[in-house]
Amino acid sequence: MFRTHTCGELRLHDAGTAVTLAGWVQTVRKFGAITFVDLRDRYGITQLSFEEALNTELESNPLGREFVLQVQGTVIERSNKNAQLPTGDIEIKVASFTILNKSAVPPFTIQDDTDGGDDLRMKYRYLDLRRAAVRKNLELRYAVNRAARNYLHEKGFMDIETPFLIKSTPEGARDFVVPSRMNEGQFYALPQSPQTFKQLLMVSGYDRYYQIVKCFRDEDLRADRQPEFTQIDCEMAFVEQEDILAMFEGMIKSIFKEVKGIDYSEAVERMTWEDAMWNYGNDKPDIRFGMKVANLKSAFNRGGQIAATGELINGAGFGVFDNAETVLAIAVPGAAEYTRKQLDELTDWVKRPQIGMQGLVNIKYNADGTLKSSVDKFYSAEKLQVIAQFAGANPGDLILILAGAEERTRKAISELRLMLAERLGLRKKDEFKLLWVLDFPLFEYAEEDNRWVARHHPFTAPKPDHISVMIDNDPTIKDAANYLQHPYAGIKANAYDMVLNGNEIGGGSIRIFQRQLQEKMFAALGMTEEEAQHKFGFLLGAFEYGAPPHGGIAFGFDRLCALLGGSESIRDFIAFPKNNAGRDVMLDAPATIDQKQLDELGIKLTES
Repeated sequence: MFRTHTCGELRLHDAGTAVTLAGWVQTVRKFGAITFVDLRDRYGITQLSFEEALNTELESNPLGREFVLQVQGTVIERSNKNAQLPTGDIEIKVASFTILNKSAVPPFTIQDDTDGGDDLRMKYRYLDLRRAAVRKNLELRYAVNRAARNYLHEKGFMDIETPFLIKSTPEGARDFVVPSRMNEGQFYALPQSPQTFKQLLMVSGYDRYYQIVKCFRDEDLRADRQPEFTQIDCEMAFVEQEDILAMFEGMIKSIFKEVKGIDYSEAVERMTWEDAMWNYGNDKPDIRFGMKVANLKSAFNRGGQIAATGELINGAGFGVFDNAETVLAIAVPGAAEYTRKQLDELTDWVKRPQIGMQGLVNIKYNADGTLKSSVDKFYSAEKLQVIAQFAGANPGDLILILAGAEERTRKAISELRLMLAERLGLRKKDEFKLLWVLDFPLFEYAEEDNRWVARHHPFTAPKPDHISVMIDNDPTIKDAANYLQHPYAGIKANAYDMVLNGNEIGGGSIRIFQRQLQEKMFAALGMTEEEAQHKFGFLLGAFEYGAPPHGGIAFGFDRLCALLGGSESIRDFIAFPKNNAGRDVMLDAPATIDQKQLDELGIKLTES
């Protein structure tokens, strides 16, 4: 061994011990005849003291940053202790040293407050991984992995591997395809998830399955997406929705306890999809703070009824509200003192293309109880008071109102709510709030094709009392203008999402396990019998051999790690991530391949 101890384990009680350490040179500091070196490895930093007797050897073998160094010496008490380091009470009085390998000057400083930008650090990711901040992220990732495995093992789950080379089924996100040399002109696909395999395992009798598994999707990227990502993928047989919610609520609570030391003992709140959309504007609401959406006027089909008709705001002669499909408001706590400049900045913010609104109405609910608005011309003080009350505002609050098309306006008010909460410090990184969102619609309407698409995936079962609606009705949409009147528009899925601090971390469903219902689902999605047989004949066939009731869930492992680590970006918690263009800038991949390889695969590239 090149070392007797790591650079993070020695303490004052080790004083007098002869040790050998090995690691990387963090810093070199010379004070008169004595040279101090900080030696770093994965476990920590230990200060080395080179006294005058070693100066000649140091001059002939000078040390530099990131040199790989081995030293022999004795543990002594430090005269100037460093309370910031676990090893800060001691140092190593060096007797001899060996440079195991020299290093070129790093392109950026290997420390937490590095001077390297994202692109530079990703190009030299093997150096970036030496930084303590990155190492802590990967240590957290490993801790989450270990905690999940321990919990699932204790609950009787088996870790079963499923194939990476499978058949393309391009209904969801785009597949990554892999050409086959032995089967020229044919292609595998990399799995977007092990969905059908885990269902087949249920048919096979392996009633509790899990994998911490790589998945692949060729889709546009952002901070919380990567072309390859990791799921905690789980499936159970002979269960109902309640069984799955209890099992995996327990898993997440166990991870909180083991990884963060948080005893999350409170019950996880539950909310229907309709209530989430109505009160928060999205299906993954952050419930750490209030600021609920007030529906002054809405076209949202909640429970089959239009619940906000607009009596509060209609008929005042304000065309923006009168002509809008939807008018939504939020009360921002303590923001009545916002200046004109601040209000203009908010207006500009909602007008950005990413938000897409035409403007923003404000009502200041002053501390003295008076109200001042940008629509005083149209609404009396009494009317403003009623609106403020409906919005749940208190004196000192600022009411912000958006109006426009239903879908866009609801999304915009949700984004505005989150942005303001961030500014007001209401989204605290060390505060965690879990939520189950239930009863999603089974179908979404695809306007361009005038057909239904699966909101979750084609294997999700309807709620038990909605199965007959699906079986007994024709999925064809004959009147596109009134698609919401179609019986399929009201079918709810036996599906559930787990949300943490406004981020979906897991989603799943009870699955279809009867061939007739699965065929009906495929037909509803516009598949012919032949197409369904070609793509999923293996699954339909399996359902004829005693398929049990089953359901499952998959957690976004990278996203869960990021949230537990207080970050919005999953890239910080992946050892070798891709950039926003899906490229590995360290390997320079994807890349072209040799013509010989193309010829072997029978692939001819088109000229660009």
